[in-house]
Amino acid sequence: MILAEFNVWHSRPAVPTRRVALGDDKLNFDPTPGSGGLLLAAVLATHAQQLDDDGNADLSQLMNLLEQGARSPQPRLRHRLQRDRIGLTRSTHRLVSMSNGNIALELAPSDRPEPHVLAALYRASQQPSRTRRSLFTLLRSARRWRGQDNRDLLSYLAGDSSEIPWKGHQIVDPVIWALEVLGFPTESSTELPDSRQVRRTFRRKLRSAHPDHGGSASEASGRIEALTAARNILVDRRSA
Repeated sequence: MILAEFNVWHSRPAVPTRRVALGDDKLNFDPTPGSGGLLLAAVLATHAQQLDDDGNADLSQLMNLLEQGARSPQPRLRHRLQRDRIGLTRSTHRLVSMSNGNIALELAPSDRPEPHVLAALYRASQQPSRTRRSLFTLLRSARRWRGQDNRDLLSYLAGDSSEIPWKGHQIVDPVIWALEVLGFPTESSTELPDSRQVRRTFRRKLRSAHPDHGGSASEASGRIEALTAARNILVDRRSA
């Protein structure tokens, strides 16, 4: 049974122009991030680790823009986004439920990682604000994945073993994650700190994460990204 399906349309390897487009998908993001979010994160995790230093720098900038709902100048990662799919070939990624009740990834082979990374980000960016921010929380976590085994990847993304049957609540709750990142109690995610508390705590932790204030230089970028995503999730949830 197909739980989620994601189609990436992209230029063929022999074609000099580099294009990417989105197609018809089967992606459920409810409850957020849902099976659709898990599949997008798996696609990103598998391909983002193949990017070079310049690609990773562009990826960081692009994620920040898209998470905020801003339009991104083209091209990105040397690929231009287009609406039509004329002249492009399709790669299909799936998250499936097997006969024994377990879940598995069926990721299409690829010659270039860039179109798959871009397509996952562009699809996530099309969602409403609250869903989009939750998806980007998971995508940022996925970007830190280093590995090859799809079963381990599912465990990493879902926060649980992929050996047990699929249930949406296996995916990490973005609010609880955000509370943990900013150091707030997580016993009850329904009683959230107010926006002023969130922003004050964010600024304090942001200062401590900076290398000039004792933070690890090698970990500063990832820590700052996580703090920013956590702040956005909590502020958005309070204003919803």
